[in-house]
Amino acid sequence: VQVAESGGGLVQAGESLRLSCVASRSIFSGKDMGWYRQFPGRGRELVAAINSAGETYYADFAKGRSTISRDNAKNSVYLQINSLKPEDTAKYYCAPIDATFSRWGQGTQVTVSS
Repeated sequence: VQVAESGGGLVQAGESLRLSCVASRSIFSGKDMGWYRQFPGRGRELVAAINSAGETYYADFAKGRSTISRDNAKNSVYLQINSLKPEDTAKYYCAPIDATFSRWGQGTQVTVSS
């Protein structure tokens, strides 16, 4: 397994989800990791990122509602999203912050009903 995301689902607006990602050590170890989302027919956009020291970055639309975290011992990164909105409906992926990265996982679908 290179990268495997999980934790998505169908939820109602206002609910929360915790997305999980486990990556191979070569992809994860020492790397800045990010969660991205993709809408149908569009490219991926960065939601949040975290470096190996735990410093975080959030896109404006994610600030205040999202928390990214990582467990270096488990080669895992997580994204907690609260107060979900219908416009958060997308497929979510995790990957290193690397423009050349190509070994994307299958992603996990988040669908928010109004």
